[in-house]
Amino acid sequence: MDYKIALVKGDGIGPEIVDSAVKVLGRVGEKFGHSFNYTDILAGGGAIDATGEPLPKESIDLCLESDAVILGAVGGPKWDTLPGHLRPERALLGLRSAMGLYANIRPAVLYEALLSECPLKDSIACEGIDMVIVRELTGGIYFGERGRGEGPMGPEAYDTERYSVTEIARIGRIAFETAMKRKKRLVSVDKANVLESSRLWRETMHMLSADYPEVEYSDMLVDNAAMQLIRKPLQFDVIVTSNMFGDILSDEASMLTGSIGLLPSASIGSGKLGMYEPIHGSAPDIAGKNAANPIATVLSAAMMLRYSLGLEEEAVCIERAVSRVLKDGHRTADIMGDSKAAPLSTTEMTEKIIENI
Repeated sequence: MDYKIALVKGDGIGPEIVDSAVKVLGRVGEKFGHSFNYTDILAGGGAIDATGEPLPKESIDLCLESDAVILGAVGGPKWDTLPGHLRPERALLGLRSAMGLYANIRPAVLYEALLSECPLKDSIACEGIDMVIVRELTGGIYFGERGRGEGPMGPEAYDTERYSVTEIARIGRIAFETAMKRKKRLVSVDKANVLESSRLWRETMHMLSADYPEVEYSDMLVDNAAMQLIRKPLQFDVIVTSNMFGDILSDEASMLTGSIGLLPSASIGSGKLGMYEPIHGSAPDIAGKNAANPIATVLSAAMMLRYSLGLEEEAVCIERAVSRVLKDGHRTADIMGDSKAAPLSTTEMTEKIIENI
């Protein structure tokens, strides 16, 4: 099979980690007889430098013409002083909206080989941490009305949290379907004791739960969820929540696995087209040093094979290769722990993964 893949390499370490994913996919193509054809897409800080805007229309069009999109990372201190609508991060919001990607799937798995890297103390059971956070991606406070003005106490700013039943229901169904394929446990996280949008969220999720009687469903307030992730992480299987809450909780969950450099994500919608990216940022402090951990991006490519291309065996092949590499003791700098060995570079870790495919 031949597939058209759009590459948004972006800023900072983005080009390095996307190149790693491409190399791994090249090996997968050789093994299984597939051809991946790539188009480089301009978005983020590099696009601002080249065109004056974070997401040119041509970039959107090229992504829409592809079978899937792999994204590295965008942003950096170089562009931090720009107004909000010109920040590199607006490229992410623009792509998600234009591609209709309303669901972000973020697995958080603690590999047995990295148990010592979990920051929780030994008295908390960490072995077996394996959860998925389903985050609503195109609604809520990140897309609501915003602005600045004069208020009774002087200059003020506001951002509006707004959700419709349709937006909640469609992300809720993805969460329930995800739970059905796993341990059939789903926790919906909101702030229904304070926010009207959360009360609508909870009402809608309760209505949906009637369609999935096999799923053990419960509600949890976001502040409690943040505590429970640390207190008793094994209680979670699938979590579904709003855009901002999901953004925060998924980063918290990532640290349970030992490093944010290990976690992939899939942004999907109603069709096959999706965007696949690591959950970490552009890490400008190590950009160009061949020191970044490529695993999150490589695993994001595996999610692309599964969700957009329907290549389950190929996806599992990558995931098993990563697991074997970690089991064999290979580490990049972010997951070295107390080891006295020299960490692997980005390219060295990539080669180890390729050798195991």
